Amino acid sequence: MSVMEKQALDMSALLLRAYELGDMILASEEAMRYLAEKERLSGDPAAQELIGQLGKKRELFEECQRFGHFHPEYHKAMDAVKEVQDQLDALPNVQAFKEAEKSLDGLLYDISALIAGAVSDTVKVPSNDPLPKEGGCSSGGSCSGRCG
Repeated sequence: MSVMEKQALDMSALLLRAYELGDMILASEEAMRYLAEKERLSGDPAAQELIGQLGKKRELFEECQRFGHFHPEYHKAMDAVKEVQDQLDALPNVQAFKEAEKSLDGLLYDISALIAGAVSDTVKVPSNDPLPKEGGCSSGGSCSGRCG
């Protein structure tokens, strides 16, 4: 067996395991809850109305944002976006969806960290969390010395 054939075989086995892992994630409680909350949110007319309004308000704000604080409608447009976002965030279905999304994101982060750690201690793991889970040079924690 040539080196290229062995690499292809290893890659196919790796891909197969990745698909199996994907199936396990889809069958997880976190993923099922996320999908259920997403469907519930898509069927909520009040939430859908506010989501549409938010999109329109964001478009107007982005137009103002091109000129920055100097645009005469900048602060008004920014306040309109915040107002609709606050209304949206107050809806129980939106809160449940965001909680389910956060839970699924945590699961995906934990899995990514395990995979990255199996490769090397220095592999960075992407996260949607603005506050990193471990200290480091850019996280505001004490330096671990593993940055470089």
